[in-house]
Amino acid sequence: MVKIKPIVAIDAGNTRIKWGFHDGTMWAGKGVLATADAAWLSESADEWPADARIVICNVAGALAGATLSRLLAPRYSDIVTLHAEAEACGVRNSYEHPKQLGADRWAALIGARGRFSGACLVVCAGTATTVDLLDAAGVFCGGLILPGFDLMRAALAQNTAQLPLAEGEFRTTPRNTMDAIVSGCLHAQAGAIERMFSAIADAPGALCFLTGGGAERLAPQLNIPLQLADNLILDGLVRYGTSL
Repeated sequence: MVKIKPIVAIDAGNTRIKWGFHDGTMWAGKGVLATADAAWLSESADEWPADARIVICNVAGALAGATLSRLLAPRYSDIVTLHAEAEACGVRNSYEHPKQLGADRWAALIGARGRFSGACLVVCAGTATTVDLLDAAGVFCGGLILPGFDLMRAALAQNTAQLPLAEGEFRTTPRNTMDAIVSGCLHAQAGAIERMFSAIADAPGALCFLTGGGAERLAPQLNIPLQLADNLILDGLVRYGTSL
């Protein structure tokens, strides 16, 4: 029997680093920490098996990448950093310049394809919100990048004299400034997603996968077939790592 190599998937985002240890059959451990606290990942790394393959998706920049390399390189010999390419794991990349697609978006698309063989919309709601179309043939057709919910709120607070960093609630017809800002930002997110979903709405079983730190706040505002997929990027990293 061929032994399945254990994989540690690391998703280094602008705000958080999420990791998961997959033993070849199931997730055997997961964790999350602030990207600014990346050095603390060493405590978790002490518990991972020495023969694990480390698969990294890093959109947090060179400093985060250097920190991960410094922590992991002395302990693990099999380290792979995911970059978008023309094709991988049943997903074909139609970006004009395939390598310019963000690694997190590419990992999420691979993760979605592993879960579902039909047309789907892959939404990552983090510091930025990305909205990507994947057709039933596995072709990434293109997508959107827009400021995430918190960035939208912060932009209003920083660039207008009279508007605060709002902590309101979503209302159908807001009647105070806090609720108006929160509701406006959520409507903007939901509107972009639903407009993109309309391109595949007639496809059999079309589905939206929603992942990221802002997913639970955003999900109630979406009127489309929806599945919350908390580990979509990690799933994609494991699927990619297993294919090597």
